Amino acid sequence: MQESAQAIQEQASDSAPSEALESEGASRLYLAACFFEDKGDGRLIKQALNKIAKAKGISGVARASGLTRAGLYKALSDEGDPKLSTVLAIMKALDLTR
Repeated sequence: MQESAQAIQEQASDSAPSEALESEGASRLYLAACFFEDKGDGRLIKQALNKIAKAKGISGVARASGLTRAGLYKALSDEGDPKLSTVLAIMKALDLTR
């Protein structure tokens, strides 16, 4: 990948996630980089989905994925261990499955 997940993650800092991840292309690139660099524990992928969800609006993403806001936060938290079906529902709600 030309841009590492680290570089993209720095651009999408918690202080301004919506600016860096506002476009669908940036969100897709960021998630792809995190998949590429994840060590197999899913931590980077969950962080990426969490930041993208915050950029797009947690309430809307939760509603579109069929989760509650609390359920979405829990699934994407450091302690969360979401099922594949939950991850796919979140990705679909974020329009990242096409």
